[in-house]
Amino acid sequence: MAVTPSADDLLARARDRILRVGPHELAGVVGHGGVVVDIRPAAQRAAEGELPGAMVVERNVLEWRFDPAGAHRLPALRGLDQPVVVVCSEGYASSLAAASLVDLGYTRAADLVGGYCAWRSWFERRAPAPTAGA
Repeated sequence: MAVTPSADDLLARARDRILRVGPHELAGVVGHGGVVVDIRPAAQRAAEGELPGAMVVERNVLEWRFDPAGAHRLPALRGLDQPVVVVCSEGYASSLAAASLVDLGYTRAADLVGGYCAWRSWFERRAPAPTAGA
């Protein structure tokens, strides 16, 4: 009987095929012509918060919006070498989604390590503390 892979196996295989970036690197990706894609469903974005500057493409339509020859491809996509960082809540689903973009031919598909939760934590730590009396 063949042994089937576990979800952890699939995740490890996906991460072997993609780039991974930290929250502090997102601005640089965008500054170099890349796009950040938030794949969280609407309810999760409402509960957790929005990711400023991210293009929202829910996971269930990601491949159709990124299909290089597809009729539903997003106009912000310039080519298969454009950096694309996929973001989910905690950095698991985004790894699998970024691997799917590699399958479509994107050579610089990445995910955000730790997802939106890691970005929010990083952002809150770097935000200046309010001044007294403000």
